[in-house]
Amino acid sequence: MQQVTVYSTKNCPYCRMAKAFLDRTGVKYTTVDVGEDVEAAKRMVALSGQRGVPLITVDDEVIIGFDFQRLNELFGESVEGKQYDVLIIGAGPAGLTAAAYCARKMLTTAIITENIGGQALESWAIENYMGYRMVTGEDLMKKFEEQARSHNIRLELDRVASIVQEGALYTVTTMSDNSYHAACVILAQGKRPRKLDVLGEDRFIGRGISICSTCDGPLFKGKKVAVVGGGNSALQTAIEMSGIASSVSLIVRRTIRADEAYTKALAKKSNITVHLQSRVTGLRGDQFLTGITITDEKGTEQMIDLDGVFVEIGWIPNTDFLKGFVELNELKEVVTDQNCHTSKLGIFAAGDVTSVKSKQIIIAAGDGAKAALEAHEFILRNT
Repeated sequence: MQQVTVYSTKNCPYCRMAKAFLDRTGVKYTTVDVGEDVEAAKRMVALSGQRGVPLITVDDEVIIGFDFQRLNELFGESVEGKQYDVLIIGAGPAGLTAAAYCARKMLTTAIITENIGGQALESWAIENYMGYRMVTGEDLMKKFEEQARSHNIRLELDRVASIVQEGALYTVTTMSDNSYHAACVILAQGKRPRKLDVLGEDRFIGRGISICSTCDGPLFKGKKVAVVGGGNSALQTAIEMSGIASSVSLIVRRTIRADEAYTKALAKKSNITVHLQSRVTGLRGDQFLTGITITDEKGTEQMIDLDGVFVEIGWIPNTDFLKGFVELNELKEVVTDQNCHTSKLGIFAAGDVTSVKSKQIIIAAGDGAKAALEAHEFILRNT
């Protein structure tokens, strides 16, 4: 029997998904909370050279992050050729809502997604979703997932590689070489974090640079960190990390453009230093990040010694596999009409991957419901 260990932190959504995958496939594993156990965190770093979670060991193999492709290779099952009424790509607020509505309309439904919860997972606190005065992104998405799973919906953790039309059906192929066929498709795959675009950045991912503060934040207790960005997500991360790290440098390319609630909370924090009109231009360190160089609008450079950087500078639509398939706008978002129709018959889209101007959880969920109802009407009319 293979010996499987999952190193995780309490609020890491990707850790939860890794465990959910192992549970679903019947794999027995040991879990280690490196956010609470400092010595275990040191062992994890020594084992992998990573300061980020999840980290999974399978016997002598070390799997960094929630690598669904490798986990599928080790423990997955083939789903070649299965056919559904509706195939949903993505399981954020839009995708999960769409799935629940499709299931209620008695449509055979499957979801293909890289993660469950999407961008909402990385929110420390959500205060503008109706029914909750305040809820974490992880807790809210757990509610979405629970409701979706209460229906007869197949959920596959995988990455879509391509989509083609074959007669009256659409065929979606994944990175794990599985194929799915459906009468219609709902695109709800959201966006991915934008990178700093600084030399050496990829080398320090998981070794000081993090794109998920809720995952990796506990590993920087008592350390010096920076947060890059000036929007709501950046300020929220800086505020939360100020209670974990010894100091926080907030690097803002231009000016702060966050809601007043966040700017007021920021002003009350004594261990946050704000650098306006500045950008990260250099990274220092050997095995791990030990410092950054920032440059202001006058060209003046400043070196900051630190242990970690949390990147919160925006998002890029996950539409690479859609080029030439449906119409995209100049931002590479899927162009939709008011009823979630795309340029191709039988292909609908909802959530942050679309050209809808406002990017909010409640809007994404609403559009997910609309897309599902339109898909139901399409199937009644055409099949």
